[in-house]
Amino acid sequence: MVIWGNKMDELIIRKAVETDIDEVEKIYNAVLDKEKDSGKVYTNWQKGLYPTRNDAVKAFKDGTLYVGEINGQACVNLNHIQPEEYFKLNWSIKADGKEVLVIHTLCISPEFAGRKIGERFVAFTDKLASELKCKTIRLDTYEGNIPAASLYKKMGYKYVGSEEFNFQNVIMETLICFDKAVI
Repeated sequence: MVIWGNKMDELIIRKAVETDIDEVEKIYNAVLDKEKDSGKVYTNWQKGLYPTRNDAVKAFKDGTLYVGEINGQACVNLNHIQPEEYFKLNWSIKADGKEVLVIHTLCISPEFAGRKIGERFVAFTDKLASELKCKTIRLDTYEGNIPAASLYKKMGYKYVGSEEFNFQNVIMETLICFDKAVI
């Protein structure tokens, strides 16, 4: 467990327990509902397709689902699984298998936007990657997700390129990819 912040804005990041799955599903839906209601689509995710409760359950069962609590929650899936499209890219740090930690589905409940929770999750990921003796962290995000791209650049991640991904074997989309050396 990692704790950041002060009494007013404390964030605890920990591995998810089974009872967190309902809250993770709520976060996924809140993000998707906010995009639909506002008309500002950053993720290009599809309600009922990704991310879903089943994605949270799988990540929980794999032991790779992490949650953050701050009078509510945020979540991320951190594992060594690289989509096949990653192998088309020229990553700045050469690494394979368990030398690579991949950030998947970082979600912050919309009601907590602007509180630097994303920064704290990325810092947590950096620390976890070091503990796991990874050489690099990799991630992708939808090409229109300017807030996420800005966050990763701010946190020292390097843009390595874009690639067409066949999302859930349903939607072709362009994702931008970043990596960072683990120190």
